[in-house]
Amino acid sequence: MTLGAYLPIVVMAVLATAFTATAMTLSRRYAPRRSTPEKGSPYESGLLTGSQLPNRFPVNFYMVAMLFVIFQVAIVFLFVWAVGFGSLGWYGVSAVGIFVGFVLSTLIYAIRRGVLDWSVKTLAEEPSRSKVD
Repeated sequence: MTLGAYLPIVVMAVLATAFTATAMTLSRRYAPRRSTPEKGSPYESGLLTGSQLPNRFPVNFYMVAMLFVIFQVAIVFLFVWAVGFGSLGWYGVSAVGIFVGFVLSTLIYAIRRGVLDWSVKTLAEEPSRSKVD
């Protein structure tokens, strides 16, 4: 392998470095610099210091997000199956039928457990939780 084979990599590295240096220089030179008390105050997790804590964030959001990921992976597997559908025959149909059955049983279980129920309960409605002051 000759040194000329690395020329595109070197050119790309030089272009990336030049773009980064140019962008940082321009932003440092032309960016507005207005310091305000709000910018200097501590800010974490969307809450201002000394403010009242909000109610608990519903866990159902995370459960729905996990179910979304599970079903998206299932769809990816179904796309792969659809590409090889002609060569798999009845074995492929039965395997995907079993797979879809498991995925649907997971969905039915989640629905019965109330994962997709978005009615938000407050701390006052939950008898097992106590408010800590």
